[in-house]
Amino acid sequence: MPGEHPFAAGREGDKRKGEQRLDESRSRLEREDLREEVRQIWDAQAEWWDDKIGDGNDFQRELVEPATERLIGDVAGATVLDVACGGGRFGRRMAELGAHVVGIDISESFIRRARQRVPAHLAERLEYHVVDAADREALLLLGTARFDGAVATMALMDMAVIEPLFEALPAILKPGGCFVFTLFHPCFEAPGVARFAESVEDETGIKTSTGVKMSRYLTPEAYRGIGILGQARTHYYFHRPLQVLLGAGFRNGLVVDALEEPAYAPTDEPATLNSVWYRPTEIPRVLAVRMRVPRG
Repeated sequence: MPGEHPFAAGREGDKRKGEQRLDESRSRLEREDLREEVRQIWDAQAEWWDDKIGDGNDFQRELVEPATERLIGDVAGATVLDVACGGGRFGRRMAELGAHVVGIDISESFIRRARQRVPAHLAERLEYHVVDAADREALLLLGTARFDGAVATMALMDMAVIEPLFEALPAILKPGGCFVFTLFHPCFEAPGVARFAESVEDETGIKTSTGVKMSRYLTPEAYRGIGILGQARTHYYFHRPLQVLLGAGFRNGLVVDALEEPAYAPTDEPATLNSVWYRPTEIPRVLAVRMRVPRG
């Protein structure tokens, strides 16, 4: 065509190839065949898991929950969907802040535990249902334009399929409603990552530094690991690079309007090779993202 840039056709071809590679990557990861196995794994260990961290730990209290609260904002009087709620810890926190919370999880064991943990003074603000967040039709049955916001606390990385959730969110959230999710930072917690700590002595004393070595990141991957020491059975993690993770929202009209990369605050306590890795101050272990349904 007259006036067409000589490299335009080449760029367009490269773009199509890139999109095709992403589609192929997504199709490799969106593992419908693993959904039932994932459910069985969590059903089997839900009570043990909730016994261990159902009342919170430093990771939740210092990194995950403060970032989630900052991003979702004031929830007093709001109706909030708690996706993959587990034993319901963060849902109870939102209810304490004045929200009406609808918690859903694929695991009947987790939902049973969440219901058992509902305090009497919050009973009218908390409801729980066994719902697979990968079932778009089941999500739509929760109510069209019902929710002011939704959260998924350290959950998307455990889900074999996330596309149906992002497809449903624009329908079940009110215009302007937000979806806040946290997960292990995919740039620093990818499969095969090697963590290291080095201790060096000079005239000023002993200095300890930590870091990560990455061998792969761009390819989505399902792999198994543990989340808590002593866990009897490994569970699945689903690594998604940012372009795949956020792309699920972009394809369905959601926009990112805030994100955080929370890290531990420095302390004056003497560092050890073990402590500096598990409490790194310059490497964020968590990514917190807020995506929003545009108004109009």
